[in-house]
Amino acid sequence: CETCSKEEAKYRCPRCMRYSCSLLCVKKHKLALSCNGVRDKTAFVSVNEFTDLNLLSDYRFLEDVGRTADAAARHCVVHSPATKRLLYCLRNKARGCNIELKTLPVGFTKRRENSTTFNSVENKFYWHLKLIFPHCHAEYTLKGVPDDKTLADILKPYIDPVESDPVVCQRLKIYTASPQSDVRILMKIENRNRNSVRYNELDASRSLLDNLKGKVIIEYPTLFVVLKTLKNDMVVLGQDGSEPAENSDNESSSLSSVEEGEIRDSS
Repeated sequence: CETCSKEEAKYRCPRCMRYSCSLLCVKKHKLALSCNGVRDKTAFVSVNEFTDLNLLSDYRFLEDVGRTADAAARHCVVHSPATKRLLYCLRNKARGCNIELKTLPVGFTKRRENSTTFNSVENKFYWHLKLIFPHCHAEYTLKGVPDDKTLADILKPYIDPVESDPVVCQRLKIYTASPQSDVRILMKIENRNRNSVRYNELDASRSLLDNLKGKVIIEYPTLFVVLKTLKNDMVVLGQDGSEPAENSDNESSSLSSVEEGEIRDSS
């Protein structure tokens, strides 16, 4: 048993392949490793190790994807006039703000999660927003974020040593202990090849709306908060020395490529 190292192992986790001797050790290893115990159907398998069982698993996985996509296409919400009007309104209002907003079909995770609304009285977006802190492996979802709020104010409850929640502050202590000048806010540039992922650096002193102008957004913005002093693999466009900063007007492409990338990410 790889958990207690005392008893003979009887079980093997389909997810992480760790051996366990009892239900108690199974629960302990799931808690310690944040393992859900569900086999990863999309895990990489080399050609040399590929067997008939892997082929059958892939075939069944594709069948499941096909059934899910078909069920989503038949969902009554897809054909609802109210839903179509709402999505058209959101895209149209975003286009008026020089933001190219892409929406995905019903059934996609980001489509179900998205709670972004537009208040026609205030003429303002209230965004669904996701914050990712990769150095701490932390992720937070915000709802109803007004588009005139600055990124610095949005991040205050998380990385400000005075105003942040004590629990959040403890989890993000790497950020709260660092000078604010070291904090960088990045957003992934959509519709690029998977082997050429690049990010735009946003201005924390400007509003969310100003930072989103000229960008392609798939459902809702996802912001990555990183520190200059810590190494990360995120390449900022125009700062990698290999290609110049891209004109934001040239970032958009067809929705089909967006959906294809979302299918791979969801899988």
